[in-house]
Amino acid sequence: MPRILTLAGAQTGPIQRADSRRHTLDRLIALLEDAARQGAQMVVFPELALTTFFPRWFIPNTQELDTWFERAMPNPNCQALFDRARELRVGFYLGYAELTEDGHRFNTAITVGPDGEILGKYRKVHLPGSVEPREGSRFQQLEKRYFEYGDMGFPAFRGPAEWHRPVMGMLICNDRRWPEAWRCYGLQGVELMVMGYNSAAYDPNGGSTENEDIRTFHSTLAAQSNAYMNATWAVSVAKAGNEDGSGLIGGSVIVNPDGVVVAQAKTLGDEVVMAECDLDACLQGKEKMFNFAAHRRPEHYRRIVEQVGAEPPA
Repeated sequence: MPRILTLAGAQTGPIQRADSRRHTLDRLIALLEDAARQGAQMVVFPELALTTFFPRWFIPNTQELDTWFERAMPNPNCQALFDRARELRVGFYLGYAELTEDGHRFNTAITVGPDGEILGKYRKVHLPGSVEPREGSRFQQLEKRYFEYGDMGFPAFRGPAEWHRPVMGMLICNDRRWPEAWRCYGLQGVELMVMGYNSAAYDPNGGSTENEDIRTFHSTLAAQSNAYMNATWAVSVAKAGNEDGSGLIGGSVIVNPDGVVVAQAKTLGDEVVMAECDLDACLQGKEKMFNFAAHRRPEHYRRIVEQVGAEPPA
């Protein structure tokens, strides 16, 4: 029986600092419903999908900073998304800013199953930017100031039976540029990698060596090359457009295990991209080209597997 999973990338346009939480949530629900009408079983939303990209601002007031964070998932600010997804029997990936009960802050994502239950959780490891603001810069990149480095590693997990039990992994934004992160999942047999991003359309660390075109190219390149080298489907989804005068790239993509883009966003606004994904298409790379099975080349893989704490795929 074919293992076909219909996936959607739900790119959003800009979310302005002044936008209400309800307005933003209504947009996400509309994207979810659009994807469901087209047959999606899972929808991937961007990084920090519930808010503007607030790390571009210097926010010295802790009380104001806290308004951008979620203390639990779900919570009253986003319960309607969970409820509607469960009614439609559609799962989703959602990026958000997490504030734990003991005061830790993370850039976090969850994957939620069609029953509304959380299947997996991930905290961003590769935080870009700086702790202190750059003098003279209108926009900052202060993720290192507002978030701690992710402390959960790269834990693969299984999707539900109605998705044909894919081995899944999650990344967030800058993580997708690091092949080590993908390989940790590859060694666990990943078949579906899902990730959201909020990538600036300019060099966020200052300078003029990068622009929207090259940053969009690099974003697509990272998804294609790593999907191919780890023989996995990949869904990489942007928040795009002009947020309060600061540009974000688009280019949301769905990539197959051969590294081929099978769907890509055409705008910088709210947009759904769709693909029917044959999970067994991963087998060519896993069993032939790259042959991840540790028992076939134990002298090469055993030490790596022990370091990342993952069991090698059978």
